[in-house]
Amino acid sequence: MSSLSSAPTEGHSVSEESNPAGSRGEAGVSDSTEARSRIPKTLALTLGALGVVYGDVGTSPLYAVKECFHGMHAIAVSHQNVMGVLSLVFWSLTMVVTVKYVGFILRADNKGEGGIYALLALIPMDRKTLAHGFNTGIVLAGIFGAALLYGDGVITPAISVLSAIEGLEVATKAAASAVIPLTCIVLFLLFTAQRFGTAGIGRFFGPILLAWFVVIGALGANELIRSPQILMAVNPAYAVDFFALNKMHGMIVLGSVVLCITGGEALYADLGHFGSKAIRISWLAIAFPALLLNYFGQGALILENPELASNPFYGLVPRAILYPMVALATMAAVIASQAMISGVFSLTQQAVQLGFLPRVQIVHTSGETRGQIYVPQVNWTLMLACIGLVLVFGNSSRLAAAYGIAVTATMGITSILYFFLLIRGWKWPLWKAVPLVALFLAFDLAFFGANLLKVLDGGWFTIAIAICITIVMITWRDGRAALARRMLQTRMMIEPFVKDVAERLPHRVPGTAVFLTVSAEVTPLALLHFYKHAHVLHEQVILLSIKSVDEPVVPAAERLRIDEFGCGFYRLIASYGFMERPNVPVVLQLASEKGLRTQPASTTYFLGRETLLTSGPSEMMHWRKNLFAAMSRNAQSAMGYFNIPVDRVVELGIQVAL
Repeated sequence: MSSLSSAPTEGHSVSEESNPAGSRGEAGVSDSTEARSRIPKTLALTLGALGVVYGDVGTSPLYAVKECFHGMHAIAVSHQNVMGVLSLVFWSLTMVVTVKYVGFILRADNKGEGGIYALLALIPMDRKTLAHGFNTGIVLAGIFGAALLYGDGVITPAISVLSAIEGLEVATKAAASAVIPLTCIVLFLLFTAQRFGTAGIGRFFGPILLAWFVVIGALGANELIRSPQILMAVNPAYAVDFFALNKMHGMIVLGSVVLCITGGEALYADLGHFGSKAIRISWLAIAFPALLLNYFGQGALILENPELASNPFYGLVPRAILYPMVALATMAAVIASQAMISGVFSLTQQAVQLGFLPRVQIVHTSGETRGQIYVPQVNWTLMLACIGLVLVFGNSSRLAAAYGIAVTATMGITSILYFFLLIRGWKWPLWKAVPLVALFLAFDLAFFGANLLKVLDGGWFTIAIAICITIVMITWRDGRAALARRMLQTRMMIEPFVKDVAERLPHRVPGTAVFLTVSAEVTPLALLHFYKHAHVLHEQVILLSIKSVDEPVVPAAERLRIDEFGCGFYRLIASYGFMERPNVPVVLQLASEKGLRTQPASTTYFLGRETLLTSGPSEMMHWRKNLFAAMSRNAQSAMGYFNIPVDRVVELGIQVAL
């Protein structure tokens, strides 16, 4: 068996001569020019990161402090309680967002990409024991963490937009009846606009969020000028005294404090779009200071005017600019929602690539930005869920009870996965890794425990979403594995099949036949059925296998491997990362560049369409087999997902007992 794939080319094929001493000045000028050229790019990325990454955490001042003193489990407004809550807010933002995510988690980049799937892929695992034992627990934790992010994606648009529009009630009580309808209209327009993509409007996100942070920082600073003593809350002793004074009620309020760090996972998930440098600069220079100023300003306002605890954010706003502030807050909330919706789209694409979800329609809305995608099925499901939440819960305080569990559980899972990366991937000694992760988990588990106390108030909703999505993901993964094992029993290896063709010498017709196959080692059932009934073969037969790897993006030099078996048979193995979408015509074009003769006009694609019979023997429970069969029937066809020309496809039906 020969191979047509060429070796990857080196980055510098010709050795470079060292720079002579006399040219140091030119080199210095060149380096200086290059450094100056990087500054505008860094600033642009920083502004973009501000608009996309920090939309969620940036709009938390709309409801975080309010829930502590006016929510379903509000605590009395007193000097000790206000100072204690502000101390908790300060240290939560500092330790969870600044230290944990900005300082450490951002370092865990998978070839420039971030997110819980990227983190999971970084952890070395023994593939022989992946089906059981400790490795399975790590994988399940990653799946459940991703499922929790779907719950976060449902709640974030609902609570953000609803909290922003509730500012109208501060302006006039007559607007109270219009809050719910306006929220539903904004959400409907937001999800309807998703099909156009964010490429066109994305450039406006950064300036709007920059204006938002400047304004909320200025509002808070204005109040701090009158009450600077509130800054004493940075002393952690106030947080300790808060729990000593309020005991169990203090733990319940901690579940509301966690709302100030919602969106922290977006720091890591959007790593590939902006890079760690831009994310760190935008947080430390703009978002973090502005948030602290606003939170402390709200605390000072409540101490001075306890009656404004019902909505301290808008209490900071002068009445003359109240309506413009509601408009700005609504825009910021829409941007925060947009960032989370886009994140759910990307999460879905990654799950499909990793084999955790069936194929779905994925529309690329930008020819320049790889991450700009639109998933119609997910979009409309999210829209119905968000509007339904608003109608059922009715106000942001009730929604806040359902919000915290998804955030805190995901953060805890991220800390655990990060620990295994430290000791397995980066080979940190336990004495070094355990104290660091224990510090992270001290905050994560405290927040999660506090939110568990609010399960009956709405937290059950997020848990239910996560459990359902986890069941779907595990069922699809296990079903595909069972189906592959079942079909392997009826297949034959490629080499014996080619040998049989060489001996029988069947009639060969002009053109190229491409058979997609899951396994690169066995002959596709579609090929066996076609050969059995037609008794002919094409002059050139290509067995194409699309391989998903645990990397975000596969380098072009490693994309394709070509093996020649003789008798006109070739095997193509195309590798794609979980941030990429396979494209079969592009694979064939790449194969032609590597020496394999292909003509699109004379190429026919043969696909096997399996009809699953759930009565067969299997380790899966019967209800899971029915669920898998239903997902398989409703999955996007291979033609659409792999971008295969529909007029060049022949489908062959195959029945498989699962």
